[in-house]
This record gives sequence, C-alpha cells and structure tokens, in this order.
Amino acid sequence: MRNSRIFVSCALAAPLVLSACATPGDENRADTYNAAQVNQRQLAHVINILAVMPARVQVSNAQNQRTAQIVGGLLGAGLGAGLGAGVAHSTTAGVLGGLGGGGAGAAAGSLVPGQTLVDGVSITYQDGNQTFSSAQVGRLCEYVPGKAVMIQGSPTETRVQPNHECPPPQKS
Repeated sequence: MRNSRIFVSCALAAPLVLSACATPGDENRADTYNAAQVNQRQLAHVINILAVMPARVQVSNAQNQRTAQIVGGLLGAGLGAGLGAGVAHSTTAGVLGGLGGGGAGAAAGSLVPGQTLVDGVSITYQDGNQTFSSAQVGRLCEYVPGKAVMIQGSPTETRVQPNHECPPPQKS
C-alpha cells in the first residue's frame, strides 16, 4: 500500500514539474530584455523592413536539460525505492533501488539536447541609405514590410521590434 502511494505521488508530480520547463529562445527575442538593459538609454532607429523570411535559430536548451535531469533523478529515485522495497520487502533494497533509479533517471534526463532550434525570422531592412540583414528569434507573423523600430544596444546588436500582431489562434 505504501509503495503504491509513492508511485502515485511520483506519477502525479511528473506533469507538474515538467510543465515548468522554459521555452527555449524567449530570452533571445528582440522584445525581451535582461535586468541590466532596463532603464538604460539605447540608440533607437526607425528602419524600413524590405523583406521578412522564415529562419531557424539555434539557442540554448540548458535550462530544460537541467530540469529533465533533476526530474528524471527524482522520479527514478522514487520509483526505484518503491520497487526495490516492494519486490524485496527490504529497506536496503529500497535504498539501493532508489540510488540506482535516481542515477538512471538523471542519466536519461541528460539525453535532452543542450541546444535546440526555434522559429526565427531573417529581416532585410534599410537604415538610411544602407541595406542590412538581421536574424531575430520570433514568429513570421510578428513582422511585415514597412516601418519598425530597431534598438541598438551595441554597434553589432540589433533588436528589430515586432511591427505586427499575429492573429489569435483558431478555435477548433
């Protein structure tokens, strides 16, 4: 009875913990700022977007990888302890099962890749009399040809702000 409660607890906790996974790439969006960039003066340009093309951007997935390792370790330890104690009817077997299950679960969690591809856009724009291109993390529907604001945090950093709202998702 006790082992089944442990199993049920782990099974119920898994979706809750996994739902806390971060969305990779959100920190790289043009409209996302870190604390050091808030309340800081940054150069802004009004640019003319000429073309918007789909792109894929490789970003860090380290946070989700760490979460998967922790969750895998916890679930593996809980299941290993429950099964070890339940099958062998021994505390020692439960402890060994928990250790083995925790190690196996953490190892399985490390299979989550450290890098992942997210949706992005390649924007070709005019700034003054020059034409440039900049890749941004974002969705194609967030940008359209025409005027947009570009924030320039450094001579090479361009944050082209979305100049269009995506349509709401269709309800089935």
